[in-house]
Amino acid sequence: MHCNRYPKARLALAAAWLAASPALFAAGTGQVYVSSEDDDVVTVFDGQSLEKIDTIAVSERPRWLAFSPDHKKLYVACGDDDSIDVIDVAQGKVVDRLTDIDDPEIFAIGPDGRHLYISNEDDAQFTIYDIGAKKAVTRIDVGQEPEGVLVTPDGKTAYVTSEVANMVHRVNLDSHEIEANIVVGNRPRRFALSEDGNTLWVTNELSGSVSLIDTQTNEVSDTIEFKPQGFRPEDVTPVGIKLADDSRQAFVTLGRANHVAFVNTKTHAVEDHVLVGDRAWGIAQSRDGKQLYVTNGLSDDMSIVDIDQRKTLRSIAAGRVPHSVVIDTRAE
Repeated sequence: MHCNRYPKARLALAAAWLAASPALFAAGTGQVYVSSEDDDVVTVFDGQSLEKIDTIAVSERPRWLAFSPDHKKLYVACGDDDSIDVIDVAQGKVVDRLTDIDDPEIFAIGPDGRHLYISNEDDAQFTIYDIGAKKAVTRIDVGQEPEGVLVTPDGKTAYVTSEVANMVHRVNLDSHEIEANIVVGNRPRRFALSEDGNTLWVTNELSGSVSLIDTQTNEVSDTIEFKPQGFRPEDVTPVGIKLADDSRQAFVTLGRANHVAFVNTKTHAVEDHVLVGDRAWGIAQSRDGKQLYVTNGLSDDMSIVDIDQRKTLRSIAAGRVPHSVVIDTRAE
């Protein structure tokens, strides 16, 4: 019975220890992680108050961020160090570094957590990387300046954008062969996949548009154009995209147009434009689904957008040239 002699004291000590260590046991808390290219850090914000609670030093020029399927690790593409850093979420620090990855731009993690699927911008290649073995399994030639990568939930197919070829490549992840080359708008950047898997949304930075691809036919089924009032067409540069958790809306960051577009996913109508910061780029939806977090690369901040009210509530400093934002929304 001696193990229960001081339960209150032990609970008090545990509470004090956790309060003093805000980065620990972060998985599933809704904490917000932002990469900043010029600071070489990932900044951690509290999921409720959005107060900054930690900065995690990483390799040079951190950009894309993605959690492992169990959310115990956060992977960070560091382009200028040709590496992907691995952050242990519970410890709040880099615990591993995957090296010899040429200029990693965007990547996806397979549903089994064993492989990374990486666009290598300078090499015009798409790399399949074995995390456990710490080596590339294969490199597939794609169009020049590949960026966006999306892996389907079944782990069988990957999509890769080529900014120069204005093309989306569909890659069979069993055979490692390109199954289709799909022409979209000018300078395609990022992806989102509909809940039923039938429609792939692709942002086209220099066309000011989004292409919708029918994944059954591998053809563009519709194009959505963005024309926020008061901006020249060349300043409307969509990059980031997020389909709402309820699947009824799509949110698209419009780059130099400094707005987020709200799109009806059923009618494809652009319903609203919400003013955010300068060069709106990355985007994520809060754990409760009520807000958007938008990283603004030229105003060095992150805008907090109320989805129902369709307005920006406030902006918070997010390091120099914030690139990507992810939220730990895994349910325990």
